[in-house]
Amino acid sequence: MDAVIFTVQEDDLQVLLIERSNEPFRNYCALPGGFLIKNEPSRDAVARILKDKAGVNNVYTEQLYTFDDLARDPRGHTVTIAYFALVPPTSLKISSSVREHPQLYSVKRLPNLAFDHRKIIEYALGRLRAKLEYTNVVYSLLPKEFTIPQLQKTYEVILGKRLDKRNFAKKFLSLNIVKPLPKKLGGPRRRPARLYRFISPSPQELKKFF
Repeated sequence: MDAVIFTVQEDDLQVLLIERSNEPFRNYCALPGGFLIKNEPSRDAVARILKDKAGVNNVYTEQLYTFDDLARDPRGHTVTIAYFALVPPTSLKISSSVREHPQLYSVKRLPNLAFDHRKIIEYALGRLRAKLEYTNVVYSLLPKEFTIPQLQKTYEVILGKRLDKRNFAKKFLSLNIVKPLPKKLGGPRRRPARLYRFISPSPQELKKFF
């Protein structure tokens, strides 16, 4: 199975990749993954992968798709159950001592990838973009407290396009899924910005499309 681990940092959507040490595709980048242990459910397996490769647990994960093309692995017919995970950058604990050298890459500048992993990442990106319209999953990529500009930038990074500032704020606040906090985020060169927090920082569908 394989895991597409997304995070947003430095105004960029990034994905965690490892370097393969064995054939086929030795020295190619690939998604972190592995084979299921006997009697291990796939959800437990992806939790194991997230802990081993990214140092995280209890983050948003979702089963993506089963990829079973006959030619996806030159060793023979191999089926993979793919998941995607959303992780705030402050939670990632990538160890340089891990044998496969996990590293973050921009989804806009992916290296040559093993197997059909580029296809899997593109599929996961499409799913994530769609989920922004009818769920609150963006909470899993943000700090607990954030400003509306920070929220908008996260949407823009994932969608790959600019959004109108005034329309974004009005439309998002109308969803009633965030609440303003009594404190503000200040800076030496800007006016203090209101901080917000998600009312329910857990997965839920929106009552209306964003």
